Amino acid sequence: MSKEDSFDPDVLLHPGNMIQLYARGYFPMAESGESDNINFYLPEVRAVIPIYDYKIPRSLRQFMKKKEYTVTSDQRFEDVINYCSQRSETWINSKLKKAYAELFKAGFLHTVEVYYDGELAGGLYGITISGAFMGESMFSLQPQASKIALVHLISHLRRNEFVILDSQIINEHTRLFGAYEISDMQYQQLLDIALNGNFRFTDNLDKIGVNDLF
Repeated sequence: MSKEDSFDPDVLLHPGNMIQLYARGYFPMAESGESDNINFYLPEVRAVIPIYDYKIPRSLRQFMKKKEYTVTSDQRFEDVINYCSQRSETWINSKLKKAYAELFKAGFLHTVEVYYDGELAGGLYGITISGAFMGESMFSLQPQASKIALVHLISHLRRNEFVILDSQIINEHTRLFGAYEISDMQYQQLLDIALNGNFRFTDNLDKIGVNDLF
């Protein structure tokens, strides 16, 4: 193969190509924060969080009723991405950050931010394609903040009748919300429903009050 014919893997990071890959069930991960290598994965088993019968841990429910906080969406993109990448082990490298920025500009990537006393306390981000939300990462600077972001996200997706909240893998946080694993075949069936419906991630997430969540 000549140099002119060689495949440039960075082409996959173009917004249109990334959305096509997400729509087929793939998701990207860099080998590390310092590595330039990015792979797209299509696991045989996928974790999803139930949108319509999810669980809220009792301690979190009590915390949310007592704690004063505010929630916004799509207001702090760079901060959310940067905080999500600031872990001892991260799969978010500089190339992915640039690719996410393009998806955000195109309206496919959304963030949720939580504030305590006016200061950013935590948040999350993910990719939306029609009725599917592909959760990518979350962070907390203060106790329970990322979990509050997730509660508000789930409620928002439910109000907009989304089909899938993809969490990719089960971890200690998503398990608390009832995350469970399905086969790739089951995931593709749900994805087909999500992509062929008339869904929209509206911008009214911050209008959801605590009393509307439980």
